[in-house]
Amino acid sequence: MTNQPIIPPKKRGLIVGLRASFLTGLVVVLPIGLTLYLIWTVTGWIDGFVLPFIPERFQPSEWFGYWFCPPHSGPATGLSQFWMSDPASPPFFCKENGINLRGTGVIIFLLFTIFMGWIARGLIGRSFLNWAERLVDRTPVVRSIYSGIKQIAETVFAQTDQNFEKACLVEYPKEGIWAIGFISTAAKGEIKARFPEHDEMLSVFLPTTPNPTSGFLLFVPSTDVRMLDMKIEDAAKLIISAGLVYPNGKDKDGVAITQPPASVK
Repeated sequence: MTNQPIIPPKKRGLIVGLRASFLTGLVVVLPIGLTLYLIWTVTGWIDGFVLPFIPERFQPSEWFGYWFCPPHSGPATGLSQFWMSDPASPPFFCKENGINLRGTGVIIFLLFTIFMGWIARGLIGRSFLNWAERLVDRTPVVRSIYSGIKQIAETVFAQTDQNFEKACLVEYPKEGIWAIGFISTAAKGEIKARFPEHDEMLSVFLPTTPNPTSGFLLFVPSTDVRMLDMKIEDAAKLIISAGLVYPNGKDKDGVAITQPPASVK
């Protein structure tokens, strides 16, 4: 019998805190980054279509390039002469000199995301994010892009204790035909009040095959639901495989499942 390594409580708390900050940071960083990327891409596409019609001497890049970007040859111009006097001699860390610190960007991204998540979990960070989101909501095009990406990020990365409770079978789309569903919670509020004849109404998510992320929300009396002993993950595998292969090729009792012989026509 092998002894499992025991993680000290302080170290475990640090790992949990870093993980929570990282996931929170992803929820904050990804919507902003993807929104800016999409806007930048669309803007570049429009520029590529419009700017060819403008004479070269009136191109904005010619004016800004003179002041901020050093030329490939000759002395620096504009403001670039204050930070790069010799464009032909790049710093030692440039790729031209053969040094490429692979993985540095990944480390910086992880640290930045954890830091942003730590800030967002605080009172000041939440207040600033709420103010920024209210500002985004007033921008016509940006708010549609940002809100859509944020909903996806929250669905994937947000931490919550609300998960599906059990897998079940419900009669759908008609009596005598059964489909696998997932019980999310008991119906509450007005939904429950509309069915006083039933002791309990269950909220059942009925996924589609082979994409279980889409489906239908059904409110079913608990007496019409047949509970399954299989795990949520096993039921999801069964749905994704369209019923062709059971998880591990076995049923819940560990008995190997064999396919019936094909009918001979």
